[in-house]
Amino acid sequence: MLGLPFLGIAGLLNFVGAWTVIRALNPYYALKVLFSPENKAGIFILGSVFLATTGAKALYSDLGHAGLANIRASWPYIKICLTLNYLGQAAWLLKVGNNPNYQEVEDLNPFFVMLPESWLVFGVLFATVAAVIASQALISGSFSMVSEAIKLRLLPRLKILYPGSSVGQMYIPTINVLLWLVTSCVVIAFRTSARMEAAYGLSITNTMLMTTILLHAYLVQIGQPKIVAHTLTLFFAMIEGIFFISSITKFFHGGYVAVIIATVILFIMVIWQWGNQIEAKTEDSIDLNDYLDQICESRSDTFLSLDQTNVVFLVSHMNNSIIG
Repeated sequence: MLGLPFLGIAGLLNFVGAWTVIRALNPYYALKVLFSPENKAGIFILGSVFLATTGAKALYSDLGHAGLANIRASWPYIKICLTLNYLGQAAWLLKVGNNPNYQEVEDLNPFFVMLPESWLVFGVLFATVAAVIASQALISGSFSMVSEAIKLRLLPRLKILYPGSSVGQMYIPTINVLLWLVTSCVVIAFRTSARMEAAYGLSITNTMLMTTILLHAYLVQIGQPKIVAHTLTLFFAMIEGIFFISSITKFFHGGYVAVIIATVILFIMVIWQWGNQIEAKTEDSIDLNDYLDQICESRSDTFLSLDQTNVVFLVSHMNNSIIG
């Protein structure tokens, strides 16, 4: 938690000298830039600012692991610290905007450059820790999603370990190795974080759109009025759709990597589902009641050991029948 006050204080030090940047909180200026004649990129400029909002995606996994009360208590504090840091970066950029020394710097990162020189080591340290924490959220979220997909018979059964006392704490060795392999290949291919932003932004917009679609299906399933379900879905889909369109331009700049990975996963899920459908058509179901006498006779047979006459079979479904 030390990284959050560090972000807030670092931004506040630069923000104090230029209070006018607080106007950036007013959405009027965002709309003014969006529709300004000087904005040659048009709606696609939103793709450049979308990554500032992607931290909200962590709420999906954090709600399941940390709990609703913890999220409600910590999120306002996180929001304040991040806002102060962004305002500080904006103030610093306005201050050095006409400095030719900074204009010649390629891939300028105001977060690190605006820090006092004695703070730079701590900035790198906190950034590294934040990257590790973010990777842990990705790993735990992947484990949860794969576990649910296995239960829905959309993925092959994998070995799942439960190292903690909570069922939500799980470890899937196969997925861990695959994440390491894919991440290593992506880092080697892209080399810089700036080149990975395109794939990341497109992935997040797709994730949010899929979440909105699932929300609509859930609202309809639990019997909510259709007008409520349609209105909520349309509201979120319009916002996310705008960001999705603005991120489409990043497809050939690295976004195709996310699409390829998603296509491979979808291919595996479709093939596995087809296999389950073929299995369901070829399997035979027999009524357990027809074999009760034989089971009771085997159980009372003293010549058979206990483990041969008292066996529990784990099956995926049980409707007064056994699958043979």
